[in-house]
Amino acid sequence: MPKDRSPTRIQKKNRATILEAALEVFSNSGFRGATVDQIARAAGLSKPNLLYYFPSKEAIFTELLSGLLDTWLDPLRAIDPEGDPLEELLAYVQRKLQMSRDFPRESRLFANEIVQGAPRMLDTLSKDLKPLLEEKADLIEGWMIAGKLNPTHPKHLLFSVWSLTQHYADFDVQVRTLMGDEDPFDAAPEHLDRMFRRMLTPAANGIR
Repeated sequence: MPKDRSPTRIQKKNRATILEAALEVFSNSGFRGATVDQIARAAGLSKPNLLYYFPSKEAIFTELLSGLLDTWLDPLRAIDPEGDPLEELLAYVQRKLQMSRDFPRESRLFANEIVQGAPRMLDTLSKDLKPLLEEKADLIEGWMIAGKLNPTHPKHLLFSVWSLTQHYADFDVQVRTLMGDEDPFDAAPEHLDRMFRRMLTPAANGIR
């Protein structure tokens, strides 16, 4: 799409429609399995019309991932250094779980990219995610040294939060098949709260 003037309302609408359709196609088929034709059909646009806004499948995917990573980092950014350490981390767990409930397609899109070696976002991971992870891991380690949390490896703790919350989105079909009529998100918040609370509460404070 030409960039020498501000997009019109219709152009903004069409871009949003394309990105929404692409999210559905990419989350179901992955980057390699998705085609521009599939995305155009899902968006209700002709292929030439779609290519007016995005020159390639790669351009659509890159824009989706860029917006997604920023949203994905918000719960980690929200951990407050001035808050109660245990409650800050438990709240983080719940925010990540809620994101899996609200944004399952986005989670699967991100997971598929990582599984493929992150060829389209490796630089972004290094520049955006890594510094934030280091910052929060240092904060958590400081809380542990101060005796406010039960000691464990701070980075592996965060990896555990990611895996245990995003599993509900990334393996949604398996989880829902095995849970039957029970919504997996009904009991998951309490289960994860109990598990991480037991893990992180200092021994002197009980909950063992």
